[in-house]
Amino acid sequence: MSVEDYETVIGLEVHAELSTKTKIFCKCPTKFGASPNTQVCPICMAMPGTLPVLNEKVVEYAVKAGITTNCEIERDSKNDRKNYFYPDLPKAYQISQYDKPLCKHGYIEITVDDEKKKIGITRIHIEEDAGKLNHDDFGQGSLVDLNRAGVPLIEIVSEPDMRSSAEVDAYLKKLKAILEYIEVSDCKMQEGSFRADVNVSVRKKGDTEFGTRTEMKNMNSFRSIVRAIEYERARQVEVLENGGKIEQETLRWDDVSGRTFSMRDKEDAQDYRYFPDPDLVAIKLSEEYIQNIKNGLPELPESRKQRYLDDYKLTQKEADGLTSSKYLSNLFEEATKISNNPKAVCNWIMSDISRILNEREMEPSDIKFSGKDLAELIDLIEKGTISSSIAKKVLEKMFDDTKKPKEIIEENGWIQISDEGAIKEVVLKILEANPQSVSDYKAGKDRALGFLVGQAMKETKGKANPQMLNQMFKDELNK
Repeated sequence: MSVEDYETVIGLEVHAELSTKTKIFCKCPTKFGASPNTQVCPICMAMPGTLPVLNEKVVEYAVKAGITTNCEIERDSKNDRKNYFYPDLPKAYQISQYDKPLCKHGYIEITVDDEKKKIGITRIHIEEDAGKLNHDDFGQGSLVDLNRAGVPLIEIVSEPDMRSSAEVDAYLKKLKAILEYIEVSDCKMQEGSFRADVNVSVRKKGDTEFGTRTEMKNMNSFRSIVRAIEYERARQVEVLENGGKIEQETLRWDDVSGRTFSMRDKEDAQDYRYFPDPDLVAIKLSEEYIQNIKNGLPELPESRKQRYLDDYKLTQKEADGLTSSKYLSNLFEEATKISNNPKAVCNWIMSDISRILNEREMEPSDIKFSGKDLAELIDLIEKGTISSSIAKKVLEKMFDDTKKPKEIIEENGWIQISDEGAIKEVVLKILEANPQSVSDYKAGKDRALGFLVGQAMKETKGKANPQMLNQMFKDELNK
């Protein structure tokens, strides 16, 4: 049998760090990147005799996430202790939720290869993050940083409904967009505020029983998750085809070698010895509280996508791309309030801005300029102040500092040459230097014109008005 004779079954546990100003059970700040152990207090350091107090904003944000992922909201919930020992968990237990999560039985609808599919969400619960171990490169041990201990998380547990890495990719991107739009998490994957545990198993097509699953922990890159699933799928099939048995275990994905490595046996719920936390009261939510949260929700990606299709006549691909990130969508929203050319705004965001983000490995949230700045750049092109090629250079500069497009253009002397005399001088010079291209054009080879225009743009360092240049070449060549 081959890999194609097997079906992959995938479930995800997504951890999203909530954008609260303080931790879940104390008043310590949650700012990323602070010096080790500077955002701690006796509560998050688990000093004897300290008592936790639940941050109400954490509950509100979790309920928001539940409503927008079509979950049932539990009116009566509680916190539990999840017991395990690890050096970065000073209490030797994590405060989480077990049998009474805040949200359950939801779903997210995704589209893959033009087919819609609902991915079930088993539950969304709140919990605290653990600290972080900083390993000594010289083998002298590890140091514990507790800044992250007590940072509030929601864990979003999916049903094992995904059957391919493409479905996983679509699900994660949709979920990330929703959390960004409702502003409960910044979802900065490079900072670990949106990460996933990936459970993978395989079974022969037609089987109804699930295979033994393995889990890959704390993955925070869409590309790595897709690669890891493809590798683990192939690995498990190879083991089964060779008569082996899949072990239920936790794996580590190595992005450099493109392989998974065993870390430890996979734990089950009973291994954690859950029990209700006696220091925290039950969470009871009223109908009015839930309704008020519903009434305060912003426009969500699906609604905004439909508006782009109807109002701006964008394609499905364009609307999907823009709404995949709240930050890109907001950039489009702000720019189109000023620019009368929404198609041009969309093209710049989906092409050059997205390209630069990928090249620099940046998140859309890292963009320094505003939609107003982007609209100004487009306006300068339309007025003929700069050419499209110069505009690309201006955009690169806009990623580096906070200067306005006009300032960048003036500082670099990039104002477009639209003077007929100056352009004609360049045209005549290029024609004289390229007699073969002139002959080719007159022989019917239209591509020769493109070469000549390109040489002229090179001569003027991209500053010549391309429309004027093109027309003037035609006029001279047709004499």
